[in-house]
Amino acid sequence: MSGAMLFIKKDLKISEVQVEILAGILNICALFGSLTAGRLSDAVGRRYTITISSIIFFLGAALMGLAPNYETLITGRCVAGIGVGYALMIAPVYSAEISSTSHRGLLTSLPEMCISIGILLGYVANVAFEKLPLIYSWRTMLGICGFPALVLAYGVVYMPESPRWLVLQGRLADARSVLRKVSNSEEEAEERLQSIKVAAGIDAECEDDEMLRKAAESTAKGKGVWKEIFVRPKPTVKRILVAAVGLHFLQHATGIEAIVLYSPRIFKAAGITSTHNLLMATMGVGITKVVFILVVNCFSDRVGRRPLLLGSVFGMTVSHIIVAFGLLAVNNSERRLGWAVALSVLGVFCFIATYSMGLGPITWVYSSEIYPLRLRAQAASIGVAVNRLTNAAMSMSFISIYHALTISGTFFLFAGMGVVAWLFFYFLFPETKGMPLEEVEKEFSYGWVYRKGRRMDDGNELQAIP
Repeated sequence: MSGAMLFIKKDLKISEVQVEILAGILNICALFGSLTAGRLSDAVGRRYTITISSIIFFLGAALMGLAPNYETLITGRCVAGIGVGYALMIAPVYSAEISSTSHRGLLTSLPEMCISIGILLGYVANVAFEKLPLIYSWRTMLGICGFPALVLAYGVVYMPESPRWLVLQGRLADARSVLRKVSNSEEEAEERLQSIKVAAGIDAECEDDEMLRKAAESTAKGKGVWKEIFVRPKPTVKRILVAAVGLHFLQHATGIEAIVLYSPRIFKAAGITSTHNLLMATMGVGITKVVFILVVNCFSDRVGRRPLLLGSVFGMTVSHIIVAFGLLAVNNSERRLGWAVALSVLGVFCFIATYSMGLGPITWVYSSEIYPLRLRAQAASIGVAVNRLTNAAMSMSFISIYHALTISGTFFLFAGMGVVAWLFFYFLFPETKGMPLEEVEKEFSYGWVYRKGRRMDDGNELQAIP
């Protein structure tokens, strides 16, 4: 969409406000999709929810690719947004529930890696189709993204169902079969199965199918989850919810959407004027994002979530300051300043690199592994809804904000949000590397503040679980 908007504005003669709505409406609709996806995935399973998300997104892409006017384009963007909301909720949850403890960080960061690859392919499509007649260029850019959705819908046929969802349904034999396929040994599979049964409130020794079905009846469809989260939440659940919601909010409030969606405008403000050069520079953003997220995939299970998150946010904050000073110099000079242009572009690339090495993938890793099993799908949908709402707010307000504050002032504002994010993560987020999903929630049972491997609760130090 970032490149397509340059051509849509020319073709459909739309205003700046309509451009902002077009950029952000997908995420408003994704909010509604994510809120309904949790309950749906508890009812029909993780696999079928992925299939539904793919079909919805394909229909949205088809509408955008064939749109004769702005109204149809917005409708297609809304339909695609619902599919995005479903996918963003279910992909990390499914990845976390099917992966082993030793590789969970890698596997649950794959959705973010694939998002980055998708963004890069979008930038490539911008460059590939920019020479087409105006009436076809942006429609091809948007319509072509429906094909990967069809591939995903087909690929789901060969994917196993989540073993944790199967246990919640009382389908113990099926869960055991899946775990044997995705574990390193039968002993590991059996150990994981027993942990899942205990987390689901089922006796670890219970093997009778009829008794399992009865034990799972109250939880199989996800009934009562919203009450447990909002009406009668346990202290641990409160802390988990605050951490997850704050993480999703800060992922976008620190400025990633401004960089990804409006990078052509940022580069134009820095002094790059040619449309082709703007698209090529923007494609460089996509390449940087993919390269550095591949790097972090190799380290999330070794280094840990917390160091990557804190280091990433620090780098993002410094990058925003670099971009802000570069743009300030450009805007306050009557002649072209090569060093200021270079500084602005460098800051953008540094931001993308540091974001992709931490906050980008760790958001999905962390938020998919900290919830209790019974609450996981629907609680995760709350985080995704906040994620999409913040994304939409940033997408739909960036142009207005930089007109009000100047574009350099906007990046100083993002740097301030980066400081807030670093402090939030430092004090509230424990390390979850190498812990079974069924034990992660215990890390939030010691109080609100986390420091140097210890929890502080009412002034008393408590040793964190190793």
